[in-house]
Amino acid sequence: MKQISILFSILLLVACQSKTQPDVEVQVYSGNALGTTFEIQFFAETELEIGQQIDSTFTILNNSLSTYIPTSDISKINQGDTSVVVDNQFKTNFLASKEIFKLTNGYFDPTVGVLVNAYGFGPKKYNIELNQKSIDSLMHFVGLDKVELDANNHIIKQYSETFLDFNSIAKGYAVDRLAALLNQYDVEHYLIEVGGELVAKGKNLSKESLWRIGIDKPNPEPTPTRELLQFIVELDHRAMATSGNYRKFKTDEFGNKFVHTINPKTGESEASDILSASVFAGNCMLADAYATAFMAMGFEHTKELLPKLKGIEVILIYADGQEVNTFISEGMKAYVK
Repeated sequence: MKQISILFSILLLVACQSKTQPDVEVQVYSGNALGTTFEIQFFAETELEIGQQIDSTFTILNNSLSTYIPTSDISKINQGDTSVVVDNQFKTNFLASKEIFKLTNGYFDPTVGVLVNAYGFGPKKYNIELNQKSIDSLMHFVGLDKVELDANNHIIKQYSETFLDFNSIAKGYAVDRLAALLNQYDVEHYLIEVGGELVAKGKNLSKESLWRIGIDKPNPEPTPTRELLQFIVELDHRAMATSGNYRKFKTDEFGNKFVHTINPKTGESEASDILSASVFAGNCMLADAYATAFMAMGFEHTKELLPKLKGIEVILIYADGQEVNTFISEGMKAYVK
């Protein structure tokens, strides 16, 4: 589950309001897409009619990457169709996933979808009894190193049963595509959010400040008050994605807190001591993928990897026994309020 608090008023459909600068208006598009919600807020001197282009962006992504649409490219590939010629959307997500798979030593792995389905969390439900034997059997089909893209843009799978699922990177990629759309119109100030993944550029001109984003405080009994915000961060020309379970975590018989996540290296639904991983990067696709990877890696492995990753900053809320602590990477400290 991915959750985030966006610190601005939600306006439905398209709205324009006069702001502090008389020649600049705020425009907002919002709705449902990719199985979640989205909101685009930007300032422009003239009203931009981009609703159709936004819809087209989501349609293209769905037709390529949605595992919930039986006729999408990824669904056909998962069904064993080897004739599919993948588009640029698929290719970009696949190649980025390959790179992150290597850098995280396999902790980010879109082929874990076969296990996500087995545990009942994905689009395809398996009627099997999960035990060590069945998990070991499914693990034969897990591993992005068992999937390749050939010169003709066909996906070649070592095992036909391997199930690709880019859910942990595609929403971030959608944010990047929407940002590219606004950049084509030379928009200098915007905040784009899709399912909790976002990118900010310039300022919130209505407040004459950088865009401010809230990071929730883990709490088993949430209330709609700002006291539940752990941090407020300022963003400019930076993307952010958060993975984890902010408000629902388990406590064992010793009082230790943790959340469950599927470890792609073992196939087990294991306890992660990271309750929330907020990742900041130059684009949202990377932030989205690393947020998922860090949840699987756990706190110590994530800290070891961070110095090797260029341009990646984090705010990690993690459990140390019964205590809940926070780690803020050096490059983010100046932006935390």
